[in-house]
Amino acid sequence: MRKEGYVPDTSCVLHNVNEEEKEALLCGHSEKLAIAFGILNTPPGMTIRVAKNLRVCNDCHTATKFISKIEEREIILRDVRRFHHFRDGKCSCGDYW
Repeated sequence: MRKEGYVPDTSCVLHNVNEEEKEALLCGHSEKLAIAFGILNTPPGMTIRVAKNLRVCNDCHTATKFISKIEEREIILRDVRRFHHFRDGKCSCGDYW
């Protein structure tokens, strides 16, 4: 993803740790893990649906845009406020959520 231009947004990590550890903590966010599971366990091109009972953080929103573009899949992410439909590196919310 970094080759495509992804830069982790560590501003949502509130722990008092260095930047490398903050980036590692971002990898454990539930929606990223769910998307990775969906990629591994569904056929290529199939839509991935994820439901979340909290709001999606800035980094996960950006990462999901990159994943949808790289994997050429539609990803539907439901957070507590709305549905986000990611397709071709863009989100239906227009980056306003």
